[in-house]
Amino acid sequence: MSNQDFREFDPDENAVDISDEVIEEVTGHEDGKNGNTDKKDDKPIEFCYMCHRPDTITGPLIKMAPGMSICKDCMQRTFDTMGSFGFGGGDNSKNNVDMNKMPNISFLNLGSLFGEGPKIKNAHGYGEAKNKEDRPAPAIDINNIIPPHKIKAMLDEYVVGQDYAKKVMSVAVYNHYKRVATGTMDDIEIEKSNMLMLGPTGSGKTYLVRTLARLLDVPLAITDATSLTEAGYIGDDIESVVSKLLAASGNDVERCQQGIIFIDEIDKLAKKKNTNQRDVSGESVQQGMLKLLEGADVEVPIGASSKNAMVPTTTINTRNILFICGGAFPAMDEIIKARLNKHSSMGFMADLKDKYDEDKNILQKVTVEDLREFGMIPEFIGRLPIVFATEMLDEDMLVRILREPKNAIIKQYQKLLELDEVKLEFDDGALHAIARKALDKKLGARGLRSIIEEFMLDIMYEIPKDDNIGQVIITEDYIEKKGGPKILVRTTGILPEKAAAQ
Repeated sequence: MSNQDFREFDPDENAVDISDEVIEEVTGHEDGKNGNTDKKDDKPIEFCYMCHRPDTITGPLIKMAPGMSICKDCMQRTFDTMGSFGFGGGDNSKNNVDMNKMPNISFLNLGSLFGEGPKIKNAHGYGEAKNKEDRPAPAIDINNIIPPHKIKAMLDEYVVGQDYAKKVMSVAVYNHYKRVATGTMDDIEIEKSNMLMLGPTGSGKTYLVRTLARLLDVPLAITDATSLTEAGYIGDDIESVVSKLLAASGNDVERCQQGIIFIDEIDKLAKKKNTNQRDVSGESVQQGMLKLLEGADVEVPIGASSKNAMVPTTTINTRNILFICGGAFPAMDEIIKARLNKHSSMGFMADLKDKYDEDKNILQKVTVEDLREFGMIPEFIGRLPIVFATEMLDEDMLVRILREPKNAIIKQYQKLLELDEVKLEFDDGALHAIARKALDKKLGARGLRSIIEEFMLDIMYEIPKDDNIGQVIITEDYIEKKGGPKILVRTTGILPEKAAAQ
């Protein structure tokens, strides 16, 4: 058979000639074009009206009219052409509608009509979404899981203090991924170790989770509970948190099902008190999240945050997704104090009612009863078995945060000035003065950057103008606005590289 007798399918041409010899070779019958067969029970061979390929190659044909059938490739190419150039020519006139100018409108994907499914990633690359029975074994090896003490050691390099919180998170993550790697052992199913983290604002709750996900190299989705409503009435629906994790995983379903979801501001979902209206953004959201926390098959859109007819969907199983909820829980300290002082009585041995007023870490004494009093429903609390609180940052911890971590704020500014060949230093008095100002603002560690930026503005503006500056020392008097920084001039004058550039 010569090359002239057979031409492969070219998507840029409307027709391809196929000889009788090729038809006989593909179908096993003679006179295939006329629909004749050797056996009476065999189905007649049909051909595409546009490309003339038999249905044994193209698959089922679409019936357009009597005696006219089109394959899905030719039909899809027609739809794509219409979507690219418009219906009448594409000059955006009254009679010519350009589909590119119409948002959120696209032609359907014929692949879904033939059972091909959405193009998402699985363990074997892009392909169809597999059933649970067809899914491969977890990629996590139980022998390669990082032990808790090494996880905490890695967190120590980036997070200052919070030793108890880092220990709890390290053990919980270690147990969780052991559960993912082993599945069911001896018919004993290990439950999920979801976490609830309390702590004042600026104590490092979000930073702990973000650092943990980066060190473990697992996908992380951070969402805000304030935007969630029961069924997406105004904000996002509950299942949108899973779609964000799928997007962070690069649409890889298997990788998504082993990721971490951090829901911040979880205290905003507390049950509203003294209300007769439906609480669509509080108690209802807690009830809707129960199936996600425990583990369920959730249908989520691909590449979008909400479901609609134009967006393909896939099924995500949340059984192996670790959920971490965090919140500041304002006024929780008053609930804890009221519980601790409930049994106080009169007499010399009685506890004073102001005994816990100076306790900065009173959130660490939280119990399930306190959470229920705050407004969290019992079913929601029961699916978050690990409850812990971060410590309140004091002046010494803030100074350590400025100086010790790998990406400390001071090191960032020193790197910026080092690019201008200027050495930057902070004396101890300046660091403590910055920490005191952050405590006064009650913003925690996130207030340090804004304070330093305020005092570094003039320095970073003047340094590029003067090549004779070689070193800048930030003093306590400069932070307290009682003086200025120490500026040392270069002993050798302008560096040769800068002189040559000038």
